[in-house]
Amino acid sequence: MTDSSSASSLIVGGAASSPRAPLPTLPPLALYIHIPWCVRKCPYCDFNSHTASPVLPEQEYVDAMLADLDQDLHAVYGRELSSIFFGGGTPSLFSAEALGRLLEGVKRRIPFADDIEITLEANPGTFEQEKFVAYRKLGINRLSIGIQSFQQEKLKALGRIHNGDEAVRAAGMARQAGFDNFNLDLMHGLPDQSLEDALSDLRQAIELKPTHISWYQLTLEPNTVFWNQPPVLPEDDTLWDIQEAGQALLAEHGYAQYEVSAYAQPGRPARHNLNYWSFGDFIGIGAGAHGKLSHPDGRIVRTWKTRLPKDYLNPAKSFQAGEKALTNDEMPFEFLMNALRLTAGVESRLYPERTGLPLESLEEHRREAEQSGLLQVEPSRLAATERGQLFLNDLLQKFLS
Repeated sequence: MTDSSSASSLIVGGAASSPRAPLPTLPPLALYIHIPWCVRKCPYCDFNSHTASPVLPEQEYVDAMLADLDQDLHAVYGRELSSIFFGGGTPSLFSAEALGRLLEGVKRRIPFADDIEITLEANPGTFEQEKFVAYRKLGINRLSIGIQSFQQEKLKALGRIHNGDEAVRAAGMARQAGFDNFNLDLMHGLPDQSLEDALSDLRQAIELKPTHISWYQLTLEPNTVFWNQPPVLPEDDTLWDIQEAGQALLAEHGYAQYEVSAYAQPGRPARHNLNYWSFGDFIGIGAGAHGKLSHPDGRIVRTWKTRLPKDYLNPAKSFQAGEKALTNDEMPFEFLMNALRLTAGVESRLYPERTGLPLESLEEHRREAEQSGLLQVEPSRLAATERGQLFLNDLLQKFLS
């Protein structure tokens, strides 16, 4: 690792860079909470998730996460939390009592913004009306519901535990429980999926009137069942037709695409995810959680926690498995792999504000990306062109040192 004191010898954009400047203002701070248990592991999933035992160690895990958080408090620097996200796994397997105790413990340690967004991931097979009413009373004000598909044969192929009727009911139950802001997760490019299959799923999702839809293509990831036993997926031409027709359908119904796979009604983008994509800070607690923390002296450190729940709960082991300080030559890629996911990109001024590096350090690679038609020629913004959004990996490669 290279600290800021020796960063002046690093190469950025093909030229010697200036030392990284102290950060005059630290970015917004969020909290990611990982609950790693699921009813059953899905064959496409490469997240840190584990099949749940009949009785979950709720009390021990909440205690461990609060102790984990204590070790990261040095990096708060007086900031308040702008958002909290419960991810997994399936966080809705935990009782409202356990989540309430955790939220109370977090608030005693870090103040909440008045308009804080608190999101809970939930799967339709875990919906119980009484439990979700209790979640809402805790201050959880946004749900992200893992639908993936409404069609039984597709759900079976994906290893999901719910059926289409349960998926429809889950959205209704969310609204009845007081959630007026919720996301539906939906996949396309599923095994043997046709264009009409994909659009049927989208139409059903739109009919349920969520404020946000995450619509993304199934990919085969290493260390998954699907990677080792690949299903038959649609041809590339069909995938392209699905993408084009689906985006048109979402736009027709008022869902604006603001990120590669995220579509929202006006004023309803996911604020927690926007913080990631604009290179904000986040503390990660829970087994396998990742964090990114900026310091006033200009250091930016990525952290990751012990992955296996049994190790995370073992008092003889450390919560933190590792950390890495980002060097100057890594910063362009680290910043842009997030910012360029946004269809509108970000204001150029955000780069020096969030990295401590001058905007000029991007100049050579930026000019090359503009000339190749992948980056917009717009001095005040860093944003991909439509072509750049289609070939985002190619665009990002230009900023690798």
